[in-house]
Amino acid sequence: MDKFNNMRVFCRIVELGTFSAVAKELKLSTMMISKYIAQLEASLGVVLLHRTTRSLSLTSAGEAYYNRSKQLLEDLADLEASTAQLGERVKGTIKISAPIDFGGMYMVPAIERYLKQYPEVKILMSLDNRPPNLRVGSFDISLLVTDTLDPGVVARKIAETELCTYASPAYLAEKGEPQTIDELSNHQCLHYVDTPHGEFWLFNVDGELKKIKSDWVLASNNGRALCEAAALGMGIVQAPRLSVAPYLQSGELVEILRQYRRPALAIYATYLQRRFYPAKLTTFIDFLLAYFER
Repeated sequence: MDKFNNMRVFCRIVELGTFSAVAKELKLSTMMISKYIAQLEASLGVVLLHRTTRSLSLTSAGEAYYNRSKQLLEDLADLEASTAQLGERVKGTIKISAPIDFGGMYMVPAIERYLKQYPEVKILMSLDNRPPNLRVGSFDISLLVTDTLDPGVVARKIAETELCTYASPAYLAEKGEPQTIDELSNHQCLHYVDTPHGEFWLFNVDGELKKIKSDWVLASNNGRALCEAAALGMGIVQAPRLSVAPYLQSGELVEILRQYRRPALAIYATYLQRRFYPAKLTTFIDFLLAYFER
């Protein structure tokens, strides 16, 4: 029996929530995953998991074992990484989660520059506006455009952007430009979904946050698609300026309701706190800070 392997499998079950999810991740059968847990429980002489056909929960012994095992596995990973780093070569795979627009428009050029400096590093980037749970272990770094942070992670501010409201000159010529946020109810809205503010648009009214639920005609999780729709005169969009920048430069979109603009949102690189950070992570974070400062 490989106790470290069984320990890793147990920790992933706790983090992913089901045997089948771990089996899929490790490319094993669910029966084999069950076998590993049975071996682990037999060797320890305790039950770690309460299992039914519909639910999975930790026993008190399982919770204590998970907390110590997680720390032990992290220490082992740190030891291996620090030892490998003695070779003074930065290598390995960095797994990144980034918002769709920021990742597609701004991270690809940054990654291209980074890989020229560190050719032995590989980068796996997943684009999703919903922030991942870093504790699950699927990502090393999560890039977030937000004004609220998980207190349990390290957050390094790499840039900032404003959340503003836009429309095309043609739309405004036909429908008229709203002068107050109350007038938005008379307009067609294009809504950005899967963002931290959910179904609401955010505005600043006399220094206070004002949320308005938009009555949208088109919704998407892709800011580029929404900007294109707005440029075609389909309606008004609220989006981060970083998504809209090319359309502002071309004159296809203009900002409206400036007096209600919220303070700038920070763009963070977040990662879990640990005692040792591998060179691939530290060099990438430092590179991003310098790259976006320029």
